[in-house]
Amino acid sequence: MKGTIGLIALFLAVPGLVAALAAMGVGQEKTGRESLGQWAVHDLDRPHPPVVHPGPETSPAPVPSDAVVLFDGKDLAKWEDGKGEPARWKIEKGFMEVVAKTGSIRTKMGFGDCQLHVEWAAPAAVVGEGQGRGNSGVFLMEMYEVQVLDSYENVTYADGMAASIYGQYPPLVNACRKPGEWQSYDIVFHRPRFDAEGKLVAAARMTVFHNGILVHDDVELSGPTAHKARPPYKAHPDKLPISLQDHGNPVRYRNIWVRPLE
Repeated sequence: MKGTIGLIALFLAVPGLVAALAAMGVGQEKTGRESLGQWAVHDLDRPHPPVVHPGPETSPAPVPSDAVVLFDGKDLAKWEDGKGEPARWKIEKGFMEVVAKTGSIRTKMGFGDCQLHVEWAAPAAVVGEGQGRGNSGVFLMEMYEVQVLDSYENVTYADGMAASIYGQYPPLVNACRKPGEWQSYDIVFHRPRFDAEGKLVAAARMTVFHNGILVHDDVELSGPTAHKARPPYKAHPDKLPISLQDHGNPVRYRNIWVRPLE
């Protein structure tokens, strides 16, 4: 009780402290849908997060013994295109690379609640700006996206930058490395729950680390990812594929594994 009283006194004693913390984004993500409702989709006035340098790129992360390895640098045997045909992305030197106009790829297996590790690199040669620079995406259940983008000294709308939950939440910080350097996402995903009649019981939630730095802290998703829209949830199976987006840029991926949590 004494500690609580002390905190209250501190807040009262420092004018504007609460407002200052809010401006910094402290505590905003925990409010879930309420904070999301403050902003229109891709609102250009939405504040950008501060830049945090994550340190130099690292070797591929070790794979846990209970993980399902989705890509080990050798082949795309566990992936297919959107029509169920063999994935046509390029394999070279231990990574896969998006081949423009071949389409997004997805896992042959379905997943629900999971811990997903993905390593990616935007093209070293900088071409374009904003959303046209190193654009791809990691989709949980083919519909809930963590954006891949070269956001190193590259400005776009805040909810579309690297590590954003696209169209919903900017990351808490911009932890991007330079173009061409390897980066990592570690995502803890909890799928939405629906009752027997298809009514939403619990929204999907995500925690995301970008290059080892927390950028989303157990946020509640408003629904599936969409461009310039926030559609509501619709009932879907408990397990669906993980997909990687072909957005026309030669983004590279390596060392992808997942730990089912259900």
